[in-house]
Amino acid sequence: MIGDLDWIPAADRPDLLAEPVRAALAGPDAAVPEALVAEIDPGLADTAAFCERYAVPPESSANCVVVAARRGGETQLAACMVLATHRADVNGVIRRHLGARKASFAPMDEATGLTGMEYGGITPVGLPAGWPILVDELVAAQPRVVVGSGVRRSKLLLPGRALTGLPGAEVVALSRPLG
Repeated sequence: MIGDLDWIPAADRPDLLAEPVRAALAGPDAAVPEALVAEIDPGLADTAAFCERYAVPPESSANCVVVAARRGGETQLAACMVLATHRADVNGVIRRHLGARKASFAPMDEATGLTGMEYGGITPVGLPAGWPILVDELVAAQPRVVVGSGVRRSKLLLPGRALTGLPGAEVVALSRPLG
């Protein structure tokens, strides 16, 4: 397993998942049947603190960034998955890929309100229908990657390739190294 956490099947602890995530992981059509979950200190949900406290290598942790792409008065929201060691190229690759004139991080209240998830815990699992999910090729290549669970008090562990099977998901080279 990854890090210093007690990973268990997500189906065994639905109380550790936001409602949309719980719904996406339930039943015979589960989005990611192999998803595992671990409880964490919600004060340590932010990536750097989480990785340090729970001994999770940053290259095994992925962030979900919600982007608002605008073109001609229309706004489209999209989720972008990038490794903690990288930065999403919002104004370059992501903006062009979404066919937008302008792209920026979505406001926190909009992102949380529309997803039904907590800030710092947003995950691509269980997003509203129709949202594009852009998965960086480095995330997709990870054998296992830690992502949010929809709430700050837990994390999900799943194969990187599982993110590419979510509705609306595409693999795109959309990041650059931090620094």
